[in-house]
Amino acid sequence: MRNVKFKETHFEDCYFEDIKSTDTLFENCTIINTVFYNTDLWPDSKFIDCNFNNVTFVHPKSGCHLNFQDENDILICLVSFLGSLSVLPGNIIACFLMDKIGRIKIIGSSMLVSSGCTFFLFLCFSPGAVISIQCLFFAASAAAWNGIEVITVELYPASKRATAFGVLNGLCKLAAIISTFIFSKFVGITKIVPILLSFSALACGGLLAFKLPETREVILQ
Repeated sequence: MRNVKFKETHFEDCYFEDIKSTDTLFENCTIINTVFYNTDLWPDSKFIDCNFNNVTFVHPKSGCHLNFQDENDILICLVSFLGSLSVLPGNIIACFLMDKIGRIKIIGSSMLVSSGCTFFLFLCFSPGAVISIQCLFFAASAAAWNGIEVITVELYPASKRATAFGVLNGLCKLAAIISTFIFSKFVGITKIVPILLSFSALACGGLLAFKLPETREVILQ
């Protein structure tokens, strides 16, 4: 029952047990004297305009309750598209300002803007505001990454860059696992902790970036 759609179907004296579905949906169904035991068939998301009579849901599985009555797939694709599209202006701005204001200012200011975006999530109370902040965050992050990729080539030889990128990639994977664990623990309680952790990390990185030596208009040895 991973991808089944029941439409105008009559269920009576049925017993559903240990069912894990993906896109299973009940629409305009009549369900009588039925038990759903240990399933992810949640009454608030998997049943549309159904008539219930003596229906029991026992030990429902935990998980994300998607509302299939809304066009979630279109919204998800639109948000992903806007997020990917917002990287383009960040790359263009970094390209034009790289030699004018310097690599360090690009990295530091972009990371500080990214930290500001995470902090302003406190003020987002609508999907449109969250999407706008997300696009601004992606654009600022893209500019910072462009600056990092340029300055590392100009400051350090290939041997040091290869070792540093390998170590940092490993640390990033570990940090991603830890951050996902922390986010999952606090997202259902309060959004303050994940936001403040992200804000602190980006703000500290942005301030430390200004300590790097500037390579603009410097002859490389």
